[in-house]
Amino acid sequence: MSEILAPAGDKNCAIAAINAGADAIYLGLKQYSARSSAENFDFDSLEEICGFAHAFGVKVYVAMNTLVKDNELEGFLNSVIEAHNRGADAIILSDIFIGKFLKVNYPQLNLHLSTQAGVCNVYAASIAKEYGFSRVILSRETCLEDIKAIAAEIETEVFVQGALCTCFSGQCYLSSFAGGNSGNRGKCKQPCRKKYILEDSVAVEPSYRLSLSDLCVGDNIQQLIEAGVFSFKIEGRMRRPEYVVAAVDYYKKLIKNEASSSDLSALKRTYNRGNYTKGLAFGQDRGFLSQQVQGHIGEYVGTVKIESGKYICYSLQKFLSGDGFKILRDGREVAGASFLSEIRGGFVLSSRTRLKNGDKVFITTDTALNQKLLSNKRRIPIKISADFSLGKFAEITVNGIKFVSEKRLQKAENKPLTVEAIRNCFKKVDLYPFFVEFDEIKTDYVFMTVSELNAFRRNVFDDFYKIISDNPNKKLTEKFQIPQIKNGRNDKIAAIYTDEKTVPCNICIYKPFNYADVTFPDNKFSGDRYLYLPPYLTGVEVEKIKSVVENFDGIYCDGLYGFKLCEELKKPLFSGTGLNISNRIGLTFCNAKYIAFSKELTLKETGGLATENSFYLSAGAIKVMDLIYCPFEKKCGKCQKRREYALIDEEGRKFTLRRYITGDCRFELFNCVNLAADKGDAGVLVDCTLENKPENLLEICKESERLKEYYAGNFTRGHSVNPVR
Repeated sequence: MSEILAPAGDKNCAIAAINAGADAIYLGLKQYSARSSAENFDFDSLEEICGFAHAFGVKVYVAMNTLVKDNELEGFLNSVIEAHNRGADAIILSDIFIGKFLKVNYPQLNLHLSTQAGVCNVYAASIAKEYGFSRVILSRETCLEDIKAIAAEIETEVFVQGALCTCFSGQCYLSSFAGGNSGNRGKCKQPCRKKYILEDSVAVEPSYRLSLSDLCVGDNIQQLIEAGVFSFKIEGRMRRPEYVVAAVDYYKKLIKNEASSSDLSALKRTYNRGNYTKGLAFGQDRGFLSQQVQGHIGEYVGTVKIESGKYICYSLQKFLSGDGFKILRDGREVAGASFLSEIRGGFVLSSRTRLKNGDKVFITTDTALNQKLLSNKRRIPIKISADFSLGKFAEITVNGIKFVSEKRLQKAENKPLTVEAIRNCFKKVDLYPFFVEFDEIKTDYVFMTVSELNAFRRNVFDDFYKIISDNPNKKLTEKFQIPQIKNGRNDKIAAIYTDEKTVPCNICIYKPFNYADVTFPDNKFSGDRYLYLPPYLTGVEVEKIKSVVENFDGIYCDGLYGFKLCEELKKPLFSGTGLNISNRIGLTFCNAKYIAFSKELTLKETGGLATENSFYLSAGAIKVMDLIYCPFEKKCGKCQKRREYALIDEEGRKFTLRRYITGDCRFELFNCVNLAADKGDAGVLVDCTLENKPENLLEICKESERLKEYYAGNFTRGHSVNPVR
């Protein structure tokens, strides 16, 4: 069996998804949702939509997949309990440690691990299963081979449609450091959708260098079915109801091998950024990047021809008043347009922008299609049998459930109750989404007034709907106790570096350029030597890296897979900033020798969390993105194969783009300025990735004033003072 999982940013989208035939929907609450800009749900509206969904056998998953700060723990945990009590079939979490804590206290909770947790190989999936999660929502970068391996381990959910984040899930800090709006807390301002110049690329004009096309797996869904994927997820909690309907309809038909070109056309017309990509599960394709067009471009319908001063588009398709269009020239959006009038063989466009012959016309708002998509109403088939026998209580059976009247039936003196009258009465479903069929209807032609019969019908349907929409969850009560930690001070320095020679610190974290050719660091170093592992590695890459790890004292890892890998290799783990440890529960359940706090905590927020094994990133480079694709579009013959490039925004700021090799080329994006922050009670973590002489930085890394001088005023204090939103 396969599940089509639809987005529900608000009540209208939820109802549209259910009417379209979705097997499950996912939605967010007013708080703790990674899509905080969506309308989302309060607890009362959640309970209402859960009832409506359950009546159709549709499941409801509540996304609570944000970074949770320590002072938010109690409110967050109470909200999880309340969402369950209101009818949620599963809670989607990104904090795996909170998930483990909840399963210890409430074993009956059904938890799904969010894509924000970055599960991309079987090692990460197995730790999720061990911690009590019933399902993992895979990172969008997970390759087909790893999807198959993970699906054999645990129930798996995979994105098949919608927007793609340019950064590996859960590792994006660009919005956070650019303006304080954290993507990990649902506030992303999408700076990745802005224009940049990529140094040493062919294009010299700014373009959407980090903007990806929308995902549309299409026919490749059959490969995912064969790989064992259970749930097929449609992204789009910010999209309109007609998009939700078109996407659900398209994928339900694809699974049955019944989809046609018109179904894909409907999907394109409701939302289409970049004419789609199949996604990284199947390898980076030519359409992966959408560098010329950022927003919805719809579907191509013709070209502009100027005749008698009018903008004509010849087409066999029919369009109506209210239809909207986008005009593209040389692949770039140049104007919007609307339907003006119909002519023989086409239609006239209205546009405030001067158009040219040959401009391409794309429909972005198809009013007739939208009305059609939203017109379908899902119905619950019910089969009714009836027994109206003299001297007995009237009985109505609905789908095997029996309901009886309050009074015994009397003999009719005149106007006896007929079979036809009973049928006609129970055909009326009022506002209930029932489709009525009848089985045997028996009557002794007894007496019952029309008002009594109608009242009986209303009671039957009311009670039946309550039964099928009832909350199946057993109520939970607040009984948890948030763990306490033993605070301590850490005066150690841990340094991430890329040179083959070690640097003066307590813990050297070596970040190689090529993981297939790792040179063993300086043997004279007396401290701990850790190997830096990025947040994303394929299963094959993990296997290859094992022999390299043997030469190090431990692993520093930004991905969940590091826990299982260290356990297998019997090596200590240094949990990286990418694991976003941000509260006491994370510190308690994170089984690592050393722990780096999330980059999105202030020094004040870490004050009550600092321990003898904790670290805080306070100097050096700030990694703001991990790219698991090639921003040069995999044109290897034209690539200069440099280790560092620059991504330049429209304000002239330069973000270093570092290339490294794990088998394929991968890229890291760093903030445009370095970090100079106070250290607090936690140990100092210094990122020397971009330093030519890291020893100079390490000599002063504990002194923020000297750091500021070292960077000659070109620095940021990051989030050490100002909290993220």
